[in-house]
Amino acid sequence: MASRRTIRAGIAALCGLVLAACAGPAQYYSGTGVHDATAAQVTGHWSNVEGTRVELREDGTAVLRKLDGQDFDYDEGWRLSGTGTWRLADTDGGQVVRLALKTSTGVDERAPEPAGVQAPSADTRPPTTYDWSLYVDRSKREREVKLFFFYGDPDSGNTYVLTRAAKK
Repeated sequence: MASRRTIRAGIAALCGLVLAACAGPAQYYSGTGVHDATAAQVTGHWSNVEGTRVELREDGTAVLRKLDGQDFDYDEGWRLSGTGTWRLADTDGGQVVRLALKTSTGVDERAPEPAGVQAPSADTRPPTTYDWSLYVDRSKREREVKLFFFYGDPDSGNTYVLTRAAKK
């Protein structure tokens, strides 16, 4: 007959396995491991394929155009524009850009979802202020810095990537 200690250990192991199986990649993401990026490397113009534009200025101010919500907020469909602040922070898992929208100058909506995808809730109003945590990463080959956050269901691990915009 199994001892109580053996049974408890088995139950604890089973619970841990169940929790690990239910956790998506974004839920327990600890960071990129990048700790050597400088403020000068993240200062500048950033964009993504959906038409988002973010300018991180040397003085710590930021200008955003059509930046989607992070995590589950992305599912609401709004895209925020305005001005705010940013700072480069170093955490145990790596560096992040803390971006804060302070003054909203506009709200857009993403293009309608394809058939079969749930549309955003009509009773949800976009926020007038918002905070993002953008992970700082660096490609191993080109050594170029990129910024990203997770969006949608954490189990999916979808990343919203911002790359340095081409200089005009």
